[in-house]
Amino acid sequence: MLYHLLYPLHTAYSFLNVFRYITFRVIYATLTALIISLVLGPWLIKKLSSNKISQPIRKNGPSSHLDKEGTPTMGGTLILFAVSFSALLWADLTNFYLWLALLVTFGFGLIGFIDDYIKLIKGNSRGLRWQYKFGSQVIIAMVVGILLYFHPQFSTQLTFPFFKNMAPDLGYFYILFAVFVIVGASNAVNLTDGLDGLAIGPVMIASATYLLFAYMAGHIKIANYLQIFYISGAGELSIFCGAILGAGMGFLWYNAYPAQIFMGDVGSLPLGGALGAIAIITKQEILLVLVGGVFVMETLSVIFQVLYFKLTKGKRIFRMAPLHHHFELKGWAEPKIIVRFWIVSIFLALFAISTLKLR
Repeated sequence: MLYHLLYPLHTAYSFLNVFRYITFRVIYATLTALIISLVLGPWLIKKLSSNKISQPIRKNGPSSHLDKEGTPTMGGTLILFAVSFSALLWADLTNFYLWLALLVTFGFGLIGFIDDYIKLIKGNSRGLRWQYKFGSQVIIAMVVGILLYFHPQFSTQLTFPFFKNMAPDLGYFYILFAVFVIVGASNAVNLTDGLDGLAIGPVMIASATYLLFAYMAGHIKIANYLQIFYISGAGELSIFCGAILGAGMGFLWYNAYPAQIFMGDVGSLPLGGALGAIAIITKQEILLVLVGGVFVMETLSVIFQVLYFKLTKGKRIFRMAPLHHHFELKGWAEPKIIVRFWIVSIFLALFAISTLKLR
């Protein structure tokens, strides 16, 4: 919004020329989202607490979680507001890719909100039926995949790390691939959201990483130098990523151990979906496996645990899944698990960035 209001005035006021630079707008989108989260956080915590909107604690989970009873949840609404307001304030609102990212964010956010509403306010522990929940995610992701497929400047080729000449064209199958990435990323973040700050930390690291990817993909000289796909207009997504980073930092202020507020599905589902959509748009889909490695490990731990349990008729690989619960039951302190998972996320993100030169 500010880009459209102030940049046209740069001919009269030269200092407004800074609004043409994505880097300038990324910084202030990040700061705007951070300030919104920090300022509105206490109000939201108080509001949720007064309405007794708190996360029910699993009785069969780690005993250390019993102390979390009564902690307000649905804090993801704060993140969504901060991200959307900041992105709309600083980004170019004519950008096609920005609206796709917002579509996924709001769409998945609505699914998460309905799920949390049914569980926490209506008192139905099952929440939104999985058929409706999963089906809605697939529909939204498919709409994004179709819109990208028919976009004249978007390629359905798939890029692979370390292989600069390996880019198979998936054609129509790219739509299904986009659905798999977006829905998979959304649910992977949702599974990871089990400890104070555990999910939002890697989300921030991933958003910072894709901030770089989006900027480089949208800059024709850098893209050509690194031999990656040039996607005209993708640079505006770096502003969106900056907004996620800022909102995440503000939320972490209150979500850090011991948490004053939890994210809920209204936060984890859209954040994961947004990361998946950004990975698709920037043509760094495969690298999401590296950048979001913690989310992948958490998801695989659940899949392997369930399959092994069924095949062996009751035996387990892990003491409990997802993976962070396994370490809890081994006696690791919660802050230790959280920080070590963050360290792994940073390592994987740096490795993913390095692959841009190793092609």
